[in-house]
Amino acid sequence: MRLLITAAVMFFVTASLSQAASLPSASPAAIAAALASGRPTLVDFGSNSCASCKKMAPFLSELDREYRNRANVLFVDVKTDEKTASAYRVQMIPTQLFFDAQGKEVKRHIGFLPKQELLRELKAAGLR
Repeated sequence: MRLLITAAVMFFVTASLSQAASLPSASPAAIAAALASGRPTLVDFGSNSCASCKKMAPFLSELDREYRNRANVLFVDVKTDEKTASAYRVQMIPTQLFFDAQGKEVKRHIGFLPKQELLRELKAAGLR
């Protein structure tokens, strides 16, 4: 019985992670437009098969909705867009790049970041 309960819990946890809200993978043109927009920008490089990336996906979607008119929040799936990841020298996932309103990279973080930390870094990049 204990094994059955454990299996059921694992199924629901895995299912909820795979169903997490996520942003579509941004193209290089979308990144360039975001960096030229005059708004601070967060670009998260990850993969839909990465557990930490899946945990961050809802946070990114929430930030995108909450700050859409004041900041850009983008996701790049490194499995489908290796060239963009390489162009930004991303070697591990998840990696978050924070850019100021002038499009200059001001912070790079490798690994999981909770929503409050993502927001703190966006504010440090100029989010008002």
